Formats: sequence, structure tokens, C-alpha cells
Amino acid sequence: MRLIPAIDLKAGRCVRLLHGDFARETRYEAQPGALLAKYRALGADWLHVVDLDGAKDGNPGNRAIIEELAATNGLKLQVGGGLRDTAAVTRMLDLGAARVVIGSAALTEVGQVRAWLEHFGAERVALAFDVRLSGGCPCVATHGWQRQSDSTLWSALANFSGTQLKHVLCTDVGRDGALSGPNIDLYGEAARRHPDIHWQASGGVRDARDLRALAQAGASAAVSGKALLEELIAAEDLQPFLPNA
Repeated sequence: MRLIPAIDLKAGRCVRLLHGDFARETRYEAQPGALLAKYRALGADWLHVVDLDGAKDGNPGNRAIIEELAATNGLKLQVGGGLRDTAAVTRMLDLGAARVVIGSAALTEVGQVRAWLEHFGAERVALAFDVRLSGGCPCVATHGWQRQSDSTLWSALANFSGTQLKHVLCTDVGRDGALSGPNIDLYGEAARRHPDIHWQASGGVRDARDLRALAQAGASAAVSGKALLEELIAAEDLQPFLPNA
């Protein structure tokens, strides 16, 4: 399993939100470029970047920073946040992102997203489903987690049957930014239901035991923001999950 460090950008600053709530924001002094260099030195080969301004209102507000990060050698970017039409997706790939992450549009514009998978290829397009558990069922939230849909993770995925979909990022919103441990049961069920998908697990990672548990559950990658930002996991414990360590 691969560990993918995450950087969330809001108004040019590195931040983390608790449970996806824009009113519960923690700002970090670290600059995005410095964090990228740090994670690259640790051995990461991918960096997950979220434009929270774009996720909230559909207008990417951190494009210049993302372009600068994408120009750095030795580390690939997967970028999400506000990519809801073909022009925005094309622009982000042209800026240098190796992969775009499609969230809300994967639920609201299924035909369009299926076309993107066909046109850009399965390696360059990942789908992101942010879920809240309701009666034990993972229901999908959209628009920067501000809206709750009636779709479950499983029904949302069914919309992409017959495509070459390969990469899916799934975040348990209730655990995101809380350092409460990832939802191992959710990712285990996801891997059993859809073994051909490369699942990226996000939300709640706090230590190396969580990373090992996600690997055993069948996750292909773990996306971690807060635990890495606050250096809660020793570098030597991260090395088994960093390809270039």
C-alpha cells in the first residue's frame, strides 16, 4: 500500500478542516512548496492536493500554487476541488497535474465524467466519494461536503459500470481531520465489493498501525493530511508505505 500525503489549500494557506466543516479550520504555517519538498524527501511519489475554495464554490482559487507544485520534479500531483466541467479538468491537466480527482460531478454529471474517463484515461482521472454513515450505510456528500445526497457509495459506483474506472478516493467525513482512526470496515467492504478498483482511503489516519490495518483491509493507498502535518508518525514507521524511501 502507498501512503499519499495530502495538502488542503484555502486562500493560499495550508489548512485542515474538522469533519469537512469550513467553520472548523486549522491553519498551518508551513508553505505548500516546503511541504512538498519535505514529503518528497521522505520518499513519497504522489501528493494529493485539494483546492478547498474550488470544492466549496466551483471557482479554483489556488491555481498558481498548484501549477508551481506540479512543476516540481520527482513527485506527481493528484488534484481535486471544483473540477466540475471539461474546461476545468483540461486546464488542471494542462497545468501539470498527473491526475485529477472528480468529486461532486461524479454524482451530478455521470455522463460527462464517464466521457472524461474515456477521453483522458483511467490513470488520469480518479473519482472521489465523500461519505457519511447513515444507519451503517455510506451516503455520499457533495460540494465540499456541504450537501448530502440520497446516493450510497455503492449506487454511485454502479453508475460507472462498464467504464475503465480504476482509482477511487473514499473519505469518511466523520473521521476526517479527527485523528480517530480510519473506517477499516468501510474500506474492507469496498475492496470486497470492487476488488478491481484501486481504493484510496482517507480520513482518520493517526499512526502506523492504522496504515497497516488499511493495507490488510485491501486499500491500495492511504491519504493522510493532519497526521503528517503534525508529524505524529515517525519517519521510520512511514518508510514501508513510501515507494522512494
